[in-house]
Amino acid sequence: MSETQTVLAELEIWHSRPFTPTRRLSLGNLVLPTDHSPGLGGILLGGVVAAHFGEIDEDLVPDIHRLTAQIERGERVVQPRLRHRLQIDRHGLTKSLHQLVGDQDKLQFKFDASGSALAQVLGAIYAIERLDDPSRKSLATVINRSMRWRGPLDASFISYLAGSSATSISALADPRAWALEVLGFPEGTIKPSKRQVQERYRSVLRSVHPDHGGAIATASKSIEDLGEARRILLRS
Repeated sequence: MSETQTVLAELEIWHSRPFTPTRRLSLGNLVLPTDHSPGLGGILLGGVVAAHFGEIDEDLVPDIHRLTAQIERGERVVQPRLRHRLQIDRHGLTKSLHQLVGDQDKLQFKFDASGSALAQVLGAIYAIERLDDPSRKSLATVINRSMRWRGPLDASFISYLAGSSATSISALADPRAWALEVLGFPEGTIKPSKRQVQERYRSVLRSVHPDHGGAIATASKSIEDLGEARRILLRS
């Protein structure tokens, strides 16, 4: 990892080696921040599921959805489930490590899977069980959305999971603070009125528009960010 990269979320899954007779699963280190749902932790879990879900036997998909629903509701899950037993002991198991890494203000997935695709998806789903009730419910929705994703795990995927066109680290970690900064509100501003938001939006929009001297190369992104910042503040 380069000096400019920072681990923002991490999921450690311990599991049986592929093709062993017994299939066991255990969770290791979890760094899953979920503030401002889905949070950086939710983005990582969704990425793990999206990256591996397509390799899973279609016959197992209904049971995966049932398992996710059980965990969302906080129900006890009878083991084994989906041919795997969740346990605490890691003796004899091997490790897969998944990370969401920040480089400058951009996000990157790092997957290091040594087990089956099913083990990775189950690990991500069972990780939700470790979270508090509100986070568990919102991240179950993220997991279900990630199962439907077909495409590269790029900024469009992160936008799809987060429900926002703003996919920078600062925007996902604290959307309101990011929006206030984008619209140029003074430091210390907490909750501007709708009128103030609209006024700031129109003022900054005018300054970044090429017709008023804004840089052509960055105008499109700046205008998109301004619109998203306005949406965040008006809905909160």
